[in-house]
Amino acid sequence: MTFFTNTYWVKRISISISLLIVSFILWNTYVFFQKFKEEERAKMELFAAAMKEFESNKDLNASFNLEFKVFENIENIPTILVDKDGTIKQFHNLDSIKSKEPKYLQQQLAIMKKQNEPILLEYLNVKEYIYYRNSDILYKLKYYPLALVIILGLFLTIIYMVYKSNKVAEQNKLWTGMAKETAHQIGTPLSSLLGWIAILRTENISGDYVDEIEKDVRRLNTIANRFSKIGSLPELKQHNIVAITKTAFDYLENRSSKQISFNFNTEKEEILSNLNTELYGWVIENLIKNAIDAMQGKGSVTLNLKETSKHVKITVIDTGKGIQKSQFSQIFKPGFTTKKRGWGLGLSLSKRIIEDYHNGKIHVLKSEVGKGTTFEILLNKV
Repeated sequence: MTFFTNTYWVKRISISISLLIVSFILWNTYVFFQKFKEEERAKMELFAAAMKEFESNKDLNASFNLEFKVFENIENIPTILVDKDGTIKQFHNLDSIKSKEPKYLQQQLAIMKKQNEPILLEYLNVKEYIYYRNSDILYKLKYYPLALVIILGLFLTIIYMVYKSNKVAEQNKLWTGMAKETAHQIGTPLSSLLGWIAILRTENISGDYVDEIEKDVRRLNTIANRFSKIGSLPELKQHNIVAITKTAFDYLENRSSKQISFNFNTEKEEILSNLNTELYGWVIENLIKNAIDAMQGKGSVTLNLKETSKHVKITVIDTGKGIQKSQFSQIFKPGFTTKKRGWGLGLSLSKRIIEDYHNGKIHVLKSEVGKGTTFEILLNKV
């Protein structure tokens, strides 16, 4: 593995470079802010000198063109002139309407005192002070780094989300490859087992035993087919969803504890829907297995199958330990499980099969801790 293909170092170098660039921009912004602030101070000192000249000169015939040009140069800097007692004498570049209120002027003066040191104005034994506030441009520039940090945060969030989605895609690709390889590996011994079953039928062995073995071999073949379909878009065909659901339900009933009561209820014996029978049966089995695990081998599982004007509604009800409401959406996330053993993939796969492959919906309809849980599936009718 070369240096640049090592994603560990690439990510850290990228983050380090980004932080250096941001730090450089923030530092330059700070330097520019201080320089701009010094320039405004120089303008105000020049303004003070012009005012001193203007106030000191009593010659009516004197020209004040230079002073007026200096006054125009600070038109974007709010100023207040106060005497030695703190009484406001003049103000410039403030809101003309709000300035009629003494309270507004006092508020602006308080802001100016916090932002900048006053400039002393002395002439003809008079002492006055010029207070000034940062210009609007300088005020906006002050918050520029904050805006930059927010933009950077959004940028890094997008990068993280892209990275995370790529990582999830890689994980899905790995799981898909493992599933298909598992299906391929199971196929070889299955073919051999079918041959052995044919030989057993020729021997003097009870047909019931051979039938049960054959059922389990077919079951393994179904599992292999399910795994082979992971990662590819399955073909949907019109089927009687009642019969498919009943087959999956009966299979687990015959192989579960006799202390569990199984109840299958349907209003009609035939309801048509577009299904991939192997994947849909997998979902039903996952829900029933979860119900059995939640009841710890004792209780009742009820499956109700109804139709509406547009949908087929399947509900799986158990009397198990229940699920907290805060976990209703989390249980469908890959890796989430409340069991001591398990990878937390069953419900995640079920959600993908129902919603992505069959354009349906699956969710927790209701649940109460200590009393049980009801899952609901909605599929489109033909």
